[in-house]
Parts: sequence; C-alpha cells; structure tokens
Amino acid sequence: MTEDRVSQALDQDLVARVQRGDLAAFDLLVRKYQHRVAAVISRYIHDWSDVQDVAQETFIRAFRAIRGFRGDAQFSTWLHRIAVNTALNHLAAHGRRPPSEDIDLDEAAQFDSGLRLRDHDTPERELMREQLEQTVIAAVEALPPELREAITLREIEGLSYEEIAERMGCPIGTVRSRIFRAREAIDARLRPLLDQAQPATQRSKASS
Repeated sequence: MTEDRVSQALDQDLVARVQRGDLAAFDLLVRKYQHRVAAVISRYIHDWSDVQDVAQETFIRAFRAIRGFRGDAQFSTWLHRIAVNTALNHLAAHGRRPPSEDIDLDEAAQFDSGLRLRDHDTPERELMREQLEQTVIAAVEALPPELREAITLREIEGLSYEEIAERMGCPIGTVRSRIFRAREAIDARLRPLLDQAQPATQRSKASS
C-alpha cells in the first residue's frame, strides 16, 4: 500500500470508530490534520489567534457532522470543505472579503510556513500516527485474499458495493460480509493503540 492509501485507510477506520462513539479516534484525526487545516485557514485569515479559533470551530463542525459522512469523498477533502466554509463564514461575519484563490488541504501541508496549533507533544503524536499507519498496513496484509481485495476496493478505490460484487463475481451480501469482517479484523489490531490514546486525551483535557 502507498503512503496515501495507508492514510486514507486509516482515516476510514478512525471515522468509523468516531461514528460508533469513540472520542479518542476523533482526537487522532484532529492531531493528524490540525496543521493542514490551520494552513488552509491562514490563506483566508491572517490573524493567528483568529486562525486558531476558526480551526477549532472547523473541528467542532466536523465532529457534529461526522455521523453523516459516508465516504463518498476522502475525509481530507470533506474536512477541507468544512475548513474553507468556516473561514468564509468568519470573514462574512466580520465584513471582510475572501481572497480570490483557494487551496487544497494536501497542498497546504507543503507550505504551512511553520504555522502550528498549540501542540506540546508533537513527537508523541507523530509516533502514534506512524504506529497506527503501520498497524493498518499489517492488518490489511494479514487478511485472507478475498477480504483484503474487498476492503481495498471499498476503502481505497472507493467502489460501490455493486461495483465490488461485479469485480469479484459474488453477491452483494457476500461483499458486505467480507468488508464487515475485514473492518472487524483491522479494528481488533487498532483497538490496543486507540485504548492507549484515550488516557492521554483525558489527561490533556484535564490539564487544559
């Protein structure tokens, strides 16, 4: 799996966990994307304190809307739209005109100009992200071939259940079962790491 595909698979699994009520999984999504979101917002808003406020509002809106996220687009693309809309709403509320250009969330990662949200344990968070990505790779590679193909076609290539059934030459019900079993296997591999993240999240909230 390429780095982009690993990142997408990780996003899909974390989103699914959030949709089941796992707050630690959402915290990991915030950690992964907070700098890129801030970079996107900074193209519209130049006051850093306002950038931080709008970034926080972006993630609040994303959390409230995430149950409706169905994976029709990549999570990063979905989050980018929320960030841009939140920034534009902020400008409108303050009677300011938005810039004429837009920027993609992934492009923002290339020129965030050193912008960082307040983050005092970035190395720890980066290590957690790397561990999660490696765990996803190992979990997918360990799947039986039919489960690995089904989850890859769904989460990485974005095919519908009908398209996967046609590609694999099996009923849709079989496709759904294979994807469910694949997600359960990946979830079982990720659960210990996410359980480790939960206490850290609670400590962070308690100290803030």
